[in-house]
Amino acid sequence: MSVKAILSIAVALLLLYLIFTVGAPFLLALVIAIFLEPLNKLFMQKFKMNRLFAATLSSSLFTLILLGAIALLGVKIVAELIAFFQKVPLYFDNASSYVDQLMQNANLLYENLPPDAAAALEEWVSSLTSTITQMAGSLSKSVVSIASTLPGMFIFFIVFLVAVYMFSFSLNTMKQSFLSFFEEKSRPQVDQVLTNLKKSIFGFIRSQFILSALTYIISFVGLLILGVKFPMAIALLIIVVDILPILGTGSVLVPWAAFLLLTGDNYTGIGLLVLFLVITVFRRIVEPKILGDSIGIGALSALISLYVGFKLVGVVGVFLGPLVVIIYMAARQAGLFQTKIKL
Repeated sequence: MSVKAILSIAVALLLLYLIFTVGAPFLLALVIAIFLEPLNKLFMQKFKMNRLFAATLSSSLFTLILLGAIALLGVKIVAELIAFFQKVPLYFDNASSYVDQLMQNANLLYENLPPDAAAALEEWVSSLTSTITQMAGSLSKSVVSIASTLPGMFIFFIVFLVAVYMFSFSLNTMKQSFLSFFEEKSRPQVDQVLTNLKKSIFGFIRSQFILSALTYIISFVGLLILGVKFPMAIALLIIVVDILPILGTGSVLVPWAAFLLLTGDNYTGIGLLVLFLVITVFRRIVEPKILGDSIGIGALSALISLYVGFKLVGVVGVFLGPLVVIIYMAARQAGLFQTKIKL
């Protein structure tokens, strides 16, 4: 492979990374515009609308449905989140009281224990206190962080909606402009790559939606069985965190279960650990299969791309890794990258 080709691939990967980070609202808007394109064609063919009117109508329908879903589900979830965070200080006050009582009991035990055992017990209690303090600090920072991102999320949402309209208006023009960068004889191959890429990307989005929906259902049902308050909000938090490979839900469920076990709520604590195991096993078994079938790559390739992408660039890599594999497979299907190794 030539140096020019290597540099081109490096620049392409950098652009992909930037698109998935700072360009996220535009990428999401482009995906929605492509999704709305069949509806635009239906309006133009059946009702003889021009593209501007058809795109405006389809984008407005999408906006109304999105705002309606936010109004119906979002209000309930936000209400639960607010109520949950209002009670967080009370939870940690109870934890601090429990630790104080534990330390008082430990002091009584020190007098009757051998010096080595007393030192080990004191170290364990100090470690427990430090852990709970760190958890409280981390959660407080998380609450502040979430509150500070609300203005940014609002701007993200507005830019996203505006971009949906703009991409819907000019989708065909953008495609032709992109194809104009290639030689005339190469354009059919590039067009085939774009078609395969569109099919695979929508399969990827569909698979992620299915996995998230199934994870939410499992979490919500599990929390209801355990009698946990705010199940809708906590289940939403779980599926957001679960995007992290291997132990995503553990950062929510495991510390919570450990706290409940320490404070004597064994039923709920053990139940949360069981729920964590069920979700983790479910995701690890089902995710590669659903992802592989949806985007046309093998289950092993899907798992490797998820893990390698996460290790290289973090959470963004969970999406970027499979996308690189999708682009490569689409290019091969179009007749590109057909070089064989010759010995």
